[in-house]
Amino acid sequence: MNELIATIVGAIQDKKGKNIVSLDLSGFDGAITSAFVICNADSTTQVAAIAAGIEEKVMETLGQKVWRVEGLNNSLWVAMDYGDVMVHIFQTELRDFYKLEELWADAPATSYKDDQE
Repeated sequence: MNELIATIVGAIQDKKGKNIVSLDLSGFDGAITSAFVICNADSTTQVAAIAAGIEEKVMETLGQKVWRVEGLNNSLWVAMDYGDVMVHIFQTELRDFYKLEELWADAPATSYKDDQE
C-alpha cells in the first residue's frame, strides 16, 4: 500500500497538485478503505489532468488498474478507487467547502510537498 500511495503522490506532484495529504484509515472500524490521498487543483482541466496522470503512472509503475473513477464528467471532485487507497482530487473551492480531512480528523495524516525537488 505504501508503494501505491508514493506512486499516486508522485503523479499528483508531476501535475502540480496542491496541498497533498494522505490519511491512514486502517485503524478505523467501518472505514471503506485503508487510506485516502487528497489534493486540490485550481481548474477543472488540472483536476482531470491529475486523475489521468495518476491512472497512467500507477499502471506504468505498479501494473495496477483503477477500480472505479467518479466525477470526470465535470472534474470538480474526482474520486478514484484503488481498493485499499481512495484518491480525492478537488477543485480548490470544493475542497475548502467539503473539508474531507476534518471528517477524519483523528486519522494519522502525512503532508507532502506540492512539487518534487
